[in-house]
Amino acid sequence: MKTPNLPLWVKLVVVLLLLASAGAAIWLWKNNSETPAEQRYRTRSVERGTLLQSVSANGTLNPVVLVTVGSQISARVTKLYADFNQRVKEGQILAELDPALLIATEQQTLANLASARASLKLARANEERFQQLFAQEYISRQEMDQAVQAREAAQAQVQVYEAQHSRDRANLRYTVIRSPVSGVVVDRQVDVGQTVAASLQAPVLFKIAQDLKQMQINSSVAEADVGAIRIDQEVDFRVDAFPDREFKGKVKQIRLNPTITSNVVTYNVVVSVDNPEEILLPGMTAYITIITQTKTDVLLVPSAALRFRPGVATESSRMPTALAAGPRKRAAGSQVHVLRGGKVEAVTVQTGISNGRATEITGGDLREGDKVVVEDLTATARPQPAPTGPRTRLF
Repeated sequence: MKTPNLPLWVKLVVVLLLLASAGAAIWLWKNNSETPAEQRYRTRSVERGTLLQSVSANGTLNPVVLVTVGSQISARVTKLYADFNQRVKEGQILAELDPALLIATEQQTLANLASARASLKLARANEERFQQLFAQEYISRQEMDQAVQAREAAQAQVQVYEAQHSRDRANLRYTVIRSPVSGVVVDRQVDVGQTVAASLQAPVLFKIAQDLKQMQINSSVAEADVGAIRIDQEVDFRVDAFPDREFKGKVKQIRLNPTITSNVVTYNVVVSVDNPEEILLPGMTAYITIITQTKTDVLLVPSAALRFRPGVATESSRMPTALAAGPRKRAAGSQVHVLRGGKVEAVTVQTGISNGRATEITGGDLREGDKVVVEDLTATARPQPAPTGPRTRLF
């Protein structure tokens, strides 16, 4: 059967209809296969609340006053009257050292002193006789002066031995070690029979904490964070011994002497701590959080929303909090993406302080309850750069 010849315009209409059908099919397929925005993006609600900005560091608990008791003489320990954790009073005897050698030294000095006094007595008698002879002009002025010089030398020798005797008596008193303060013995470094040698420096016998109800934390804070710390700022801290309990303190001192280790500069921040129960012990590691700013009833967004860019996965779980933001104020203008009516809109906002997880919103078209985008679930996460330098831990 012969196919009829169709006019050219008919062929064109057929081709256009086919193309239109194909385009419609593609459009329907694309619309049906596109993921809804609610399922594509992870969102968080904008809320009102309290925001704490803080600096975190580690430190060591120490007594406010820790007295080191040493020995000024070398001798053998013969008796101990104090032990670990014992409470002692000021002036209480802690230990006794063997005084045998010092007693012998004192006796020798006393003998020398007696001899010097005898020599002085003779020199004075000679001086009196020479004065009489000089008055009768039987001796010269030179002989008289020599008699005076002999008496003065004998008198000086007596003073030397008297001073030595005073030193010997002081050394004998040093054989009895007494507590210089009232407190608790936290360390004992000698035993009975041990010989202590006080050559270049006094050997340590005991360490006494004056009052364990008042403690302090010596912590190291990075130079980038020390500028936000002020005296009397509140401090929260925890210790490993009581992981479920939070303790309080206050910044007492920011010491000006820096510590430089591998080109990293830190400063010692001293935190005063009340320890009425005496459960915090010297040497414990304290994990401190210094509250530098507090904002109440402010509009808050997750910090991950400020890092979000369409097509890039930037949820906070993929970026460590400590690297996300330090305890500083963010730039005045930032951008977040809000899910409204099934579409994502970019909104410019003004930001305040941040603690790394949440950021204060001080201005912009953002309201409480808005859904801000923190992650594109269909995007591939970009590798984050390795951290450089110290960063502050934030809660």
